[in-house]
Amino acid sequence: MNDDAEQQHSGPAPMPAPVVSTGYARHQLAKAFVTALTHEDDAARDRAERRVRDWRAVLAGMAAGTLTIGSRTPVRGLPAWITPKVVRGGFVTGEASASGPLLPYETEAARAAGVPADRGALFAYSLTEPGLARLGALLDSGRYEVTVPEEAVLLTVAWLVRAGEVEAAVELVGAVRPFADRLRFLPRPSATPAPDARAVHRRTVGDAAHTLSRRRPNDAVETQREALTVWQPFGDELLALWLETADDSGQVLRSAPDAAWRRRAAELLDRYHRLAVEHARCTKHRRPKENLAVLRGALEETVAGRALDARRLGLLRHVVASMVRRRGAPGSERLRALRDRQAAQAALPSHHAFAQLLLRRIAPLPQDAGAADVAPLTAPVTDEESRATGLLAGAPVPDALCRTVETSLSASVDVLVERGVVPSAEVLAELVPQLVAATTAEAYADDALRTLVAVNYRAFRARRSLLLLNLAHQIRVEELPWVKALAPHQNAEAVEDTAREVLRQVGELAVGAFPGTLLPNPLVRELSVLARQAELGAPFVEELAADIFMGTFTPKFLQAARVAAELLTGTLYERYYGIDYAAVRNLAIAETGTDLTRTRRSRTSPGFAELCRARAGAGDTRSVAVNGTVIEQAQILTTHNLATLVHRVGIAPGPGWDELARHAYRTVCRLVARVRGNPRPLATVKDAAYAWRQMIFYVSLCPARTQRAFLDWTDEETARHPGHVAARLAPARAGLRLATADPDFRFAPDGTDGTGSASPARRFQGWTTKRHWITERP
Repeated sequence: MNDDAEQQHSGPAPMPAPVVSTGYARHQLAKAFVTALTHEDDAARDRAERRVRDWRAVLAGMAAGTLTIGSRTPVRGLPAWITPKVVRGGFVTGEASASGPLLPYETEAARAAGVPADRGALFAYSLTEPGLARLGALLDSGRYEVTVPEEAVLLTVAWLVRAGEVEAAVELVGAVRPFADRLRFLPRPSATPAPDARAVHRRTVGDAAHTLSRRRPNDAVETQREALTVWQPFGDELLALWLETADDSGQVLRSAPDAAWRRRAAELLDRYHRLAVEHARCTKHRRPKENLAVLRGALEETVAGRALDARRLGLLRHVVASMVRRRGAPGSERLRALRDRQAAQAALPSHHAFAQLLLRRIAPLPQDAGAADVAPLTAPVTDEESRATGLLAGAPVPDALCRTVETSLSASVDVLVERGVVPSAEVLAELVPQLVAATTAEAYADDALRTLVAVNYRAFRARRSLLLLNLAHQIRVEELPWVKALAPHQNAEAVEDTAREVLRQVGELAVGAFPGTLLPNPLVRELSVLARQAELGAPFVEELAADIFMGTFTPKFLQAARVAAELLTGTLYERYYGIDYAAVRNLAIAETGTDLTRTRRSRTSPGFAELCRARAGAGDTRSVAVNGTVIEQAQILTTHNLATLVHRVGIAPGPGWDELARHAYRTVCRLVARVRGNPRPLATVKDAAYAWRQMIFYVSLCPARTQRAFLDWTDEETARHPGHVAARLAPARAGLRLATADPDFRFAPDGTDGTGSASPARRFQGWTTKRHWITERP
């Protein structure tokens, strides 16, 4: 299941209303239960126990009928604007995220106000003159946090009253008052003002500190350190003692040791037992066949006055001779050089020690924001720090720890992409809400209100998506009662230009930095918001979940296909995928301005759904695989937002379409290389097919000469990968060459070149109801 899917679709009218079964919830409960019982980590068991409680609540609510999974209002008695607690897969527990026991800041607020420590009393006090004055001061300072959107309610009321919008304030209070005794409507005080919305960060400084604090000494490294600093030197002492008994030929115990030797031997054995108690990580010295154990065991027998039998004496002499031969005798230059190298290795500080140093460095920074400059935080150890921590002055911080700190860098999103802080489109999607929050806030003239709108938007985007049916869409920020109350104070013209620029910037970053990856649904949602703000009429479509897709599409899918038709008619893309974009345009014109079919109160495009099913050869069959083939045809027809970004938004990524095609092809090769030996390769094959489609799109925007050069380049690139990659991709590459060279070429209905040969050229698509040809042994 795609946890990010915004729209989960029901079937046309004749189909029975879809019902979400309890099977998924029971499976998740079982997994959490096993983890809670068996995991060796205490923290992991605690998290699993919380998941067990959540999934039990889900199942209990579904059984009692208090939860309607799949609805925009899944919790009985809670309106859509209340943020529910959502668990994996879009299921809800029945709780509101802003509910639960009073938090410490609420208790402190009640104490300062002199009212009972309950939310109803706090709410009532906040509407009094002194309460509104405190909220107004908080608004002006900007020193507050909003972690769930509901925490912005009372600040909004205070701003409306201050602006003279008393009627709007009263209406808002009336909408939320029924929940005042249960939900947090008060913001959290903060020691620092809200961060500049124009600079974004992947993690806060506090998040980085939490990750660093979880760094523990590595058992394997500390065991090796103990072996090098304790047991290797001790073994040298044992060897030196035994060599004192050797004759000129080097054989030990040629004669009985004297009393002084036995006394020193006994002292050495006593020290061994103390070391064994104090240094228990390394256990190699306890293994009977190890050199140190052989030397020690023979020494214990000799000190006890028992003669060594022939076998034990022979083993002792063999060990002593081999140790001297391999490393040199104790005191020799060869052994001394070896021990010096090992001591230097053992003296290297652990990652745990460096993590403690970084925690000292970032402790003075505001923990709830990003870091404007991470260079001082990741610099080598200073002399002062060396004296305080014992770390070597000038020692560099390990790269792994530097990367942890760098995730808190606060900068423009393109800088974060360039520095590798944003390694994927999914991570980029996490940051875009911060940019959209800034553009949304630009619509308001008042500084305090801009800050409030921005923090509310960021909190709103932290809401987890619900599992939805019947073409329902996730709640939008403008549906929140407190955002509605502020709508008259927007200046849409002020935000239009900014939204258009941010949309272009984000689109170019997503396509330019990750050209072989589908735009993830969270990013698509943010692009849709920006497109609405910019009034571009740019239709962005989500990736749909095949397991609960029921065969219908909303009209924006047809609109997106029409945009693709405007851009791609007569191109390689249309020819390769066998699309009749003229027919797509005619279909869009036919459905525009007519009453579109309504399925359970949701608008659909029946013509587009029929076209996708016909192209997929789906007929009336229904299964996850068949659904996937239909969804893939929708992605092909719409180019899954690429045409919208190019044709409506006007993106022009810096690398150029040719270079993006090369990058996408490298992604294809890398993914196909993972097919061999993969027991479940279909997910990888689908990702490779998506990257292939992106590549076809980019190549289609290049002139014919560049297309031919690109095809020649793929020969060289394919040769850089394992041989089976070339063999698996040969049919796809042959099909691409045919479609590129011949303007009249068309694949047969089965996706082959139509020649009927044993090794036909093929069109590369991801979903199939049979075994995929690319997984067959070359």
